[in-house]
Amino acid sequence: MEHVENQDATGQAGEQAATTVGPVLRRAREAAGLTRANIATQTKIAERHLAAIEEDRLGDLAARTYAVGFSRAYARALGLDEKVIADIVHRQLEADGGREPVVVHDFEPGDPARVPSARLAWIAGLGALVVVALLVVFWSSYLSPEGKLPDLISPQPAPAPTHVAVPVPVATPTAAPTTGPVVLTATEEGVWLRVTDGTGTRLVETTLKKGETWTVPEGVQAPKLRLGRPDALAITVGGRTLPPLASKPMTMSNVSLVPADLIARTNPQAAATAPGAPARASAGATVPVTSAVAPSPAAIPAGGAADAPAPAVTPLSTTSE
Repeated sequence: MEHVENQDATGQAGEQAATTVGPVLRRAREAAGLTRANIATQTKIAERHLAAIEEDRLGDLAARTYAVGFSRAYARALGLDEKVIADIVHRQLEADGGREPVVVHDFEPGDPARVPSARLAWIAGLGALVVVALLVVFWSSYLSPEGKLPDLISPQPAPAPTHVAVPVPVATPTAAPTTGPVVLTATEEGVWLRVTDGTGTRLVETTLKKGETWTVPEGVQAPKLRLGRPDALAITVGGRTLPPLASKPMTMSNVSLVPADLIARTNPQAAATAPGAPARASAGATVPVTSAVAPSPAAIPAGGAADAPAPAVTPLSTTSE
């Protein structure tokens, strides 16, 4: 039935070729039982433009193209012949003198008949750039990490580390032993020596071979040594070797063999500070007397008898205070 009505409307449009497009579309819409709102929803054309077409106010549209295009879409929605409707619109526009329709300056949102002008688009783009720039400034100024914010308090210098002076332990020199066995060792061949005690009793008188030793017996009081080669005799006290009594051959007498006295001869300061060292030489000790004249072989007894005569050079004895 609707198809028959559409055909009738098409026939009417063909018969009324000289008529305008508005009444044709309005009668077809009313015959289909549709409202302008229905056509606007279907064609996406603003309802006011549909009213302008139905009322033959084509000059209210933006341009000839819009008048033709909207009319064709209107006819398509109603099932009419688009070509016939377009021809009617063309003849109607030509009958109006071919003038361009008056440009409507108002703009409705969602109106497909109107697009933004180039100026409006340029202004909108510029506004968008301004908004983006403001957002960037806001982000960098107020949302920056805490580590990048300027310090409100100037940094205080770190306190200098306190160096605690650690006392350096002073190495205490090891005191030479002031006790222990006294050992006499010949470093060359034929070292003659004589040792007596504090009473003058002869303990030994012999000629040592190289490497031969003699040890002062324990308990002997104030032993004294007489020899002719002090440069060839090594003396040890408690296992510690002392410097030679002299650097060249000579006769030496009354050399005390008391350990403390021997230490005092080679290192007086160590002997004075050594624990248990006597403050002065042993009682009755005599200052040794040296002579640059070596004892003659005739003065040295062959058998080492206790009553053998002493060497030619006699010591000068002095008694300490």
